[in-house]
Amino acid sequence: MNKKEVIKQIEDQKKIPHLKFRLKSSTENFTKKLFHTLFDAEIPVEKNLEELEKDFEILVALACWDLEKPCAKLWENYVAKLPELLCKLNKDAEAIHTNDPASNSIEEVYLSYPGFFAVAIYRFAHEFHKAGFPLVPRMMTEYAHRLTGVDIHPGAIIGTSFFIDHATGIVIGETAEIKNNVKIYQGVTLGALYVEKNLKNIKRHPTVENNVTIYANATILGGDTVVGKNSVIGGNVWLTSSIPENSLVTHSPEIKIRQNYE
Repeated sequence: MNKKEVIKQIEDQKKIPHLKFRLKSSTENFTKKLFHTLFDAEIPVEKNLEELEKDFEILVALACWDLEKPCAKLWENYVAKLPELLCKLNKDAEAIHTNDPASNSIEEVYLSYPGFFAVAIYRFAHEFHKAGFPLVPRMMTEYAHRLTGVDIHPGAIIGTSFFIDHATGIVIGETAEIKNNVKIYQGVTLGALYVEKNLKNIKRHPTVENNVTIYANATILGGDTVVGKNSVIGGNVWLTSSIPENSLVTHSPEIKIRQNYE
Protein backbone atom coordinates (compact mmCIF):
# COMPACT_ATOMS: atom_id res chain seq x y z
CA MET A 1 0.00 0.00 0.00
CA ASN A 2 1.49 3.31 -1.07
CA LYS A 3 1.44 6.53 0.94
CA LYS A 4 -1.52 8.04 -0.92
CA GLU A 5 -3.64 4.95 -0.28
CA VAL A 6 -2.76 5.05 3.43
CA ILE A 7 -3.71 8.72 3.64
CA LYS A 8 -7.00 8.10 1.85
CA GLN A 9 -7.92 5.23 4.19
CA ILE A 10 -7.14 7.35 7.24
CA GLU A 11 -9.24 10.23 5.89
CA ASP A 12 -12.09 7.83 5.11
CA GLN A 13 -12.04 6.59 8.72
CA LYS A 14 -12.22 10.10 10.16
CA LYS A 15 -15.99 9.96 10.36
CA ILE A 16 -16.69 12.78 12.83
CA PRO A 17 -16.46 16.01 10.82
CA HIS A 18 -16.78 18.36 13.82
CA LEU A 19 -14.15 16.72 16.04
CA LYS A 20 -11.51 19.39 16.66
CA PHE A 21 -9.15 18.70 19.56
CA ARG A 22 -8.28 22.37 19.91
CA LEU A 23 -11.74 22.72 21.45
CA LYS A 24 -10.37 20.75 24.40
CA SER A 25 -7.28 22.92 24.88
CA SER A 26 -9.32 26.09 24.31
CA THR A 27 -11.81 24.98 26.96
CA GLU A 28 -9.06 24.27 29.47
CA ASN A 29 -7.42 27.66 28.88
CA PHE A 30 -10.80 29.39 29.22
CA THR A 31 -11.52 27.53 32.46
CA LYS A 32 -8.16 28.39 34.01
CA LYS A 33 -8.49 32.06 33.04
CA LEU A 34 -12.01 32.23 34.47
CA PHE A 35 -10.80 30.77 37.80
CA HIS A 36 -7.97 33.29 38.02
CA THR A 37 -10.24 36.18 37.05
CA LEU A 38 -12.57 35.50 39.95
CA PHE A 39 -9.96 34.77 42.62
CA ASP A 40 -6.57 36.35 41.83
CA ALA A 41 -6.35 39.77 43.55
CA GLU A 42 -3.82 41.05 41.00
CA ILE A 43 -5.90 40.29 37.89
CA PRO A 44 -8.13 43.15 36.63
CA VAL A 45 -11.67 41.82 36.30
CA GLU A 46 -12.84 44.13 33.51
CA LYS A 47 -9.87 43.42 31.25
CA ASN A 48 -10.06 39.67 31.76
CA LEU A 49 -13.81 39.52 31.19
CA GLU A 50 -13.24 41.16 27.81
CA GLU A 51 -10.61 38.53 27.00
CA LEU A 52 -12.88 35.75 28.24
CA GLU A 53 -15.67 36.97 25.98
CA LYS A 54 -13.37 36.59 22.96
CA ASP A 55 -12.27 33.17 24.18
CA PHE A 56 -15.91 32.21 24.58
CA GLU A 57 -16.64 33.21 20.99
CA ILE A 58 -13.98 30.71 19.92
CA LEU A 59 -15.64 27.99 22.03
CA VAL A 60 -19.00 28.78 20.46
CA ALA A 61 -17.55 28.54 16.97
CA LEU A 62 -15.97 25.18 17.79
CA ALA A 63 -18.71 23.63 19.93
CA CYS A 64 -21.91 25.06 18.45
CA TRP A 65 -21.83 23.65 14.97
CA ASP A 66 -25.19 25.25 14.19
CA LEU A 67 -24.49 28.90 14.94
CA GLU A 68 -28.20 29.65 15.11
CA LYS A 69 -28.36 27.66 18.36
CA PRO A 70 -28.96 29.65 21.57
CA CYS A 71 -25.39 29.04 22.77
CA ALA A 72 -24.24 31.94 20.59
CA LYS A 73 -26.13 34.31 22.95
CA LEU A 74 -25.09 32.81 26.28
CA TRP A 75 -22.24 35.02 27.42
CA GLU A 76 -24.16 38.04 28.70
CA ASN A 77 -26.43 35.88 30.84
CA TYR A 78 -23.46 33.87 32.10
CA VAL A 79 -21.50 36.94 33.20
CA ALA A 80 -24.54 38.21 35.11
CA LYS A 81 -24.43 35.02 37.19
CA LEU A 82 -20.74 35.25 38.09
CA PRO A 83 -21.24 37.33 41.28
CA GLU A 84 -23.66 34.69 42.59
CA LEU A 85 -21.23 31.90 41.66
CA LEU A 86 -18.40 33.69 43.43
CA CYS A 87 -20.56 34.11 46.53
CA LYS A 88 -21.28 30.35 46.57
CA LEU A 89 -17.62 29.50 46.11
CA ASN A 90 -16.56 31.81 48.91
CA LYS A 91 -19.00 29.92 51.15
CA ASP A 92 -17.50 26.62 49.96
CA ALA A 93 -14.04 27.88 50.88
CA GLU A 94 -15.25 29.08 54.29
CA ALA A 95 -16.83 25.66 54.94
CA ILE A 96 -13.53 23.94 54.18
CA HIS A 97 -11.53 26.31 56.36
CA THR A 98 -14.03 26.01 59.23
CA ASN A 99 -14.30 22.22 59.17
CA ASP A 100 -10.76 21.12 58.36
CA PRO A 101 -8.34 21.36 61.32
CA ALA A 102 -5.44 21.08 58.85
CA SER A 103 -6.41 24.37 57.18
CA ASN A 104 -4.19 27.19 58.44
CA SER A 105 -5.77 30.01 56.44
CA ILE A 106 -8.52 30.75 53.95
CA GLU A 107 -5.80 31.56 51.39
CA GLU A 108 -4.52 28.01 51.74
CA VAL A 109 -7.93 26.70 50.71
CA TYR A 110 -8.11 28.79 47.54
CA LEU A 111 -4.53 28.08 46.53
CA SER A 112 -3.97 24.44 47.40
CA TYR A 113 -7.15 22.47 48.10
CA PRO A 114 -8.04 20.20 45.16
CA GLY A 115 -11.59 19.77 46.49
CA PHE A 116 -12.19 23.51 46.28
CA PHE A 117 -10.80 23.71 42.75
CA ALA A 118 -12.97 20.81 41.60
CA VAL A 119 -16.12 22.37 43.07
CA ALA A 120 -15.27 25.75 41.54
CA ILE A 121 -14.91 24.30 38.05
CA TYR A 122 -18.10 22.28 38.56
CA ARG A 123 -20.01 25.47 39.44
CA PHE A 124 -18.64 27.26 36.37
CA ALA A 125 -19.59 24.32 34.16
CA HIS A 126 -23.01 23.74 35.73
CA GLU A 127 -24.33 27.11 34.51
CA PHE A 128 -23.31 26.29 30.95
CA HIS A 129 -24.85 22.82 31.29
CA LYS A 130 -28.19 24.28 32.44
CA ALA A 131 -28.20 26.58 29.42
CA GLY A 132 -27.64 23.67 27.03
CA PHE A 133 -24.17 24.70 25.87
CA PRO A 134 -22.88 21.50 24.22
CA LEU A 135 -19.78 19.55 25.17
CA VAL A 136 -17.82 22.38 26.84
CA PRO A 137 -19.26 21.92 30.39
CA ARG A 138 -18.25 18.26 30.38
CA MET A 139 -14.74 19.10 29.23
CA MET A 140 -14.48 21.72 31.96
CA THR A 141 -15.26 19.21 34.71
CA GLU A 142 -13.03 16.58 33.09
CA TYR A 143 -10.21 19.13 33.19
CA ALA A 144 -10.76 19.43 36.94
CA HIS A 145 -11.07 15.63 37.18
CA ARG A 146 -7.67 15.17 35.59
CA LEU A 147 -6.03 17.68 37.94
CA THR A 148 -7.74 16.71 41.20
CA GLY A 149 -9.12 13.17 40.94
CA VAL A 150 -12.64 14.49 41.57
CA ASP A 151 -15.24 13.54 38.96
CA ILE A 152 -18.33 15.77 39.21
CA HIS A 153 -20.74 15.71 36.30
CA PRO A 154 -21.80 19.28 35.39
CA GLY A 155 -25.45 18.21 35.52
CA ALA A 156 -25.35 17.45 39.26
CA ILE A 157 -27.11 19.89 41.57
CA ILE A 158 -25.03 21.03 44.56
CA GLY A 159 -26.09 23.45 47.28
CA THR A 160 -24.04 25.95 49.28
CA SER A 161 -21.16 25.43 51.73
CA PHE A 162 -20.06 22.17 50.11
CA PHE A 163 -16.94 20.65 51.68
CA ILE A 164 -14.81 18.06 49.88
CA ASP A 165 -11.84 16.83 51.94
CA HIS A 166 -8.78 15.13 50.42
CA ALA A 167 -10.71 14.90 47.14
CA THR A 168 -9.12 11.95 45.33
CA GLY A 169 -11.48 9.33 43.92
CA ILE A 170 -14.79 11.14 44.45
CA VAL A 171 -17.50 10.49 41.83
CA ILE A 172 -20.74 12.51 41.69
CA GLY A 173 -23.12 11.47 38.92
CA GLU A 174 -25.19 13.56 36.53
CA THR A 175 -28.52 13.43 38.38
CA ALA A 176 -27.15 13.52 41.93
CA GLU A 177 -28.57 16.24 44.16
CA ILE A 178 -26.64 17.52 47.16
CA LYS A 179 -28.26 20.05 49.50
CA ASN A 180 -26.51 22.55 51.81
CA ASN A 181 -23.68 22.09 54.33
CA VAL A 182 -22.68 18.62 53.12
CA LYS A 183 -19.22 17.16 53.80
CA ILE A 184 -17.72 14.43 51.61
CA TYR A 185 -14.40 12.64 52.04
CA GLN A 186 -12.12 10.86 49.58
CA GLY A 187 -13.31 7.89 47.58
CA VAL A 188 -17.04 8.60 47.92
CA THR A 189 -19.29 7.58 45.03
CA LEU A 190 -22.78 8.99 44.42
CA GLY A 191 -23.70 6.74 41.54
CA ALA A 192 -26.34 4.72 39.70
CA LEU A 193 -27.54 1.24 40.63
CA TYR A 194 -27.06 0.11 37.04
CA VAL A 195 -26.29 1.69 33.69
CA GLU A 196 -28.41 1.50 30.55
CA LYS A 197 -28.69 4.04 27.75
CA ASN A 198 -32.49 4.26 28.07
CA LEU A 199 -32.05 5.74 31.59
CA LYS A 200 -30.56 8.93 30.15
CA ASN A 201 -33.39 11.26 31.19
CA ILE A 202 -34.25 9.47 34.44
CA LYS A 203 -32.93 10.36 37.90
CA ARG A 204 -30.50 7.56 38.66
CA HIS A 205 -28.19 9.09 41.28
CA PRO A 206 -28.96 9.73 44.97
CA THR A 207 -30.15 12.81 46.84
CA VAL A 208 -28.20 13.98 49.90
CA GLU A 209 -30.11 16.27 52.25
CA ASN A 210 -28.76 19.14 54.41
CA ASN A 211 -25.96 18.72 56.96
CA VAL A 212 -24.91 15.21 55.92
CA THR A 213 -21.37 13.87 56.36
CA ILE A 214 -20.15 11.02 54.13
CA TYR A 215 -16.85 9.45 55.14
CA ALA A 216 -14.15 7.88 52.99
CA ASN A 217 -14.94 5.24 50.36
CA ALA A 218 -18.68 5.15 51.03
CA THR A 219 -20.80 4.20 48.01
CA ILE A 220 -24.38 5.48 47.71
CA LEU A 221 -26.35 4.35 44.66
CA GLY A 222 -29.76 4.85 43.05
CA GLY A 223 -32.02 7.66 41.95
CA ASP A 224 -34.61 6.82 44.61
CA THR A 225 -32.03 6.77 47.40
CA VAL A 226 -32.31 9.73 49.78
CA VAL A 227 -29.90 10.36 52.64
CA GLY A 228 -31.90 12.19 55.29
CA LYS A 229 -30.65 15.45 56.77
CA ASN A 230 -28.16 15.48 59.66
CA SER A 231 -27.09 11.90 58.91
CA VAL A 232 -23.58 10.45 59.06
CA ILE A 233 -22.46 7.77 56.60
CA GLY A 234 -19.41 5.92 57.84
CA GLY A 235 -16.41 4.82 55.81
CA ASN A 236 -16.79 1.92 53.34
CA VAL A 237 -20.59 1.85 53.67
CA TRP A 238 -22.53 0.46 50.66
CA LEU A 239 -25.99 2.06 50.58
CA THR A 240 -28.73 1.45 47.98
CA SER A 241 -31.86 2.50 49.87
CA SER A 242 -33.04 5.63 51.64
CA ILE A 243 -32.33 6.39 55.27
CA PRO A 244 -34.26 8.78 57.55
CA GLU A 245 -32.87 12.01 58.94
CA ASN A 246 -30.47 11.88 61.91
CA SER A 247 -29.23 8.39 60.95
CA LEU A 248 -25.81 6.91 61.64
CA VAL A 249 -24.80 4.25 59.11
CA THR A 250 -21.64 2.24 59.73
CA HIS A 251 -19.78 -0.67 58.20
CA SER A 252 -18.08 -3.15 60.56
CA PRO A 253 -15.62 -5.44 58.80
CA GLU A 254 -14.24 -8.44 60.62
CA ILE A 255 -10.70 -7.68 61.63
CA LYS A 256 -8.37 -10.35 62.95
CA ILE A 257 -5.06 -9.48 64.52
CA ARG A 258 -2.49 -12.19 64.99
CA GLN A 259 0.62 -11.74 67.06
CA ASN A 260 3.56 -14.09 66.87
CA TYR A 261 5.57 -14.49 70.03
CA GLU A 262 9.05 -15.97 70.18
